[in-house]
Amino acid sequence: MNPKLKDIKVVAFDIDGTLYPNMRLYPLIIPYVIRHIRFYIRFSRVRKILHRTAPLPDFYAYQGKLLSEQLGCTEKEAREQIDKIVYRGLSPYLEKTRPFSHVHDAFQTVREAGLRIALLSDFPPSQKGNVWGLLPFCELSLGTEEIGALKPSKYPFGILAMKLGVKASEILYVGNSIKYDVNGARNAGMKTALIAPRISIFLRKIFHKLPPADILFSNYRQFIKFVLQ
Repeated sequence: MNPKLKDIKVVAFDIDGTLYPNMRLYPLIIPYVIRHIRFYIRFSRVRKILHRTAPLPDFYAYQGKLLSEQLGCTEKEAREQIDKIVYRGLSPYLEKTRPFSHVHDAFQTVREAGLRIALLSDFPPSQKGNVWGLLPFCELSLGTEEIGALKPSKYPFGILAMKLGVKASEILYVGNSIKYDVNGARNAGMKTALIAPRISIFLRKIFHKLPPADILFSNYRQFIKFVLQ
């Protein structure tokens, strides 16, 4: 194993943009989002607020309250629209989206190496069905919304570690966002891995602006090599 990761017991993954490329999803959902553009503009504003909000006892109630103020409707109506347009509405498109190549191999190799696997996503993992056949490899699958705080709050990362019964320093968190995944996990005391396009990594190296992740990779074959070899 990579010497940097000698104490790692768990590899935890973000889902959206990490297990599949966003550019495979966006063309599928553009017509759907345009049909609901008024909703999505306001929902995006609400999520920006929630990314900066402290842990909440009822995340869904507060999200509904914020959106009801944006849409000029009742909180009940706002929550129903979120469920219909976001949680259930996007699910068919996500199920059609193909994951990155070699993700399945990476999960299998990680498990065979004796490491545990978990998922931690800002949107419900259940929205992706069986997560393209990866759920059987996972010991734990959590959505930050059910925990009460979105990334980059270190709170959901701490809950993840607590539920797994390991120290935060014994988790490698894999994501595609520096702001939400890398910074959030680092602040919680975890090791981090960032998946990014090859050209992005190349340019960052040239301009000496590498992100503060322990591992940078552009495909899951590299991930296997960088983590386990």
